[in-house]
Amino acid sequence: MNFDLSEEQQMFVASVERFAAPIDVEARRRLRLSPTGYDRARWQQLAELGLIALAAGEDAGGMGGSPLDLALVAEAIGKANGPDPLIEHGVLPTLLLERGGAGEHVEGVLSGTTIATFAWTERGQRYSLKPKGMKAESAGDGFVLSGEKTMVMGALIADLFIVTADCGGETACFVVPKDAQGLEVRAYRLADGSIAGELKLTRTPASAKLALDAAALDGIVAEVRLLAAAEMVGLGQRLLDDTLAYVKEREQFGVAIGSFQALQHRLVDCYAREEQARSMLYRAALADRGDAAAWQRAAAGAKAFIGENVDAIAREAVQMHGGMGITDELAIGHALKRVLLLARLFGDVDTVLAEYALAA
Repeated sequence: MNFDLSEEQQMFVASVERFAAPIDVEARRRLRLSPTGYDRARWQQLAELGLIALAAGEDAGGMGGSPLDLALVAEAIGKANGPDPLIEHGVLPTLLLERGGAGEHVEGVLSGTTIATFAWTERGQRYSLKPKGMKAESAGDGFVLSGEKTMVMGALIADLFIVTADCGGETACFVVPKDAQGLEVRAYRLADGSIAGELKLTRTPASAKLALDAAALDGIVAEVRLLAAAEMVGLGQRLLDDTLAYVKEREQFGVAIGSFQALQHRLVDCYAREEQARSMLYRAALADRGDAAAWQRAAAGAKAFIGENVDAIAREAVQMHGGMGITDELAIGHALKRVLLLARLFGDVDTVLAEYALAA
């Protein structure tokens, strides 16, 4: 089997590397400390590279990228320790809007002029996609929503909220603009410095209802889980590379600590974990999607395996750096916190592993 990247894939990876190169640790920290946790101008630049368009089909104005194309881009963002929320504000809303038949919103998301986010989490629901507190009612020719959502990523920078709600006992998705009547946002920072928020909707009118059922949502979640795993693979590589460089420079008892056999064994273990994680990622990305259940199981298994192993790499990296490894002064501190977030996106390791076991 040929594992070499195609010319097009090499181009996308190189584009990500050039785009992320100017963002060092201090620039990343300043960006995260901005009022919205990100920069709209930078998002526009990312869109101009065509990275968001990879997620949409050609009929929707996108580039029709393959799952492996998207995984490679996400991995490159992770390796660069980039602060760019391509998964949560690029790929995820694009998939929801395109497959939900909201073509009028897709163009803005692909061009970067519109930032959208998915509001699906509710208190007491853990990682369940089935809404209980958010209700949708018919009102004239449309729908109004009432209820609360939590952990809505990018709550302050988003122009559109794609909100799940109980509609006659079924899960439905609705598009709600940020300036909709009755919409309130309470923002807070997440572990990686990005901003999320809680939404409160009081008979808030939705601008559209997406043509998505529970099965379609499950398929989209599987794709996003795979991309979260891909970014974690990239982050794992960055953590390992930075730690290898550090142990060659840091001296104790007059010698580099990288010469200590105990640390060498632990680093070899991290290397093995990273290579296994990358192999699992590519295996899932190249899986046959003809059988939806088998594909979703493969994505769940990949995310569980990669999340557990990259988390172990991150903790070893921090341990070898000492207390400063957890701070925002070093890249590994930022990488660790992003891993903690991605490992829990649409289910932590235990939740996703349980789904994998049930599907076996």
